[in-house]
Amino acid sequence: MYEIKEISPEEIQQKLEKGEKIELIDVREDEEVEAGMIPQARHIRMNDIPDQIDAIDKEKETIFICRSGARSGNVCAYLQDKGYNVVNMAGGMLDYNGETKPKSQIG
Repeated sequence: MYEIKEISPEEIQQKLEKGEKIELIDVREDEEVEAGMIPQARHIRMNDIPDQIDAIDKEKETIFICRSGARSGNVCAYLQDKGYNVVNMAGGMLDYNGETKPKSQIG
């Protein structure tokens, strides 16, 4: 098993503030994202990843997010094993200080 790349919440915030186009997927449960998620992120629950795998671009670097970084790390390990270009947001939403919105308010 090889190491999973990580990115800090601060680095993600800086990229978003610069207007960089980054691929973000939040793997938390519905009630967690309703409490607030990064507006630019897509929501695919961790348990739905195997069924939604075709919705993830294998060639594009994709950053995965959860509450603390543990679940998204597991998703990254699963997808990396299948050849996907993945990055885990270390510390998760607990360490993210940027803008968040309830999922229901995101277009």
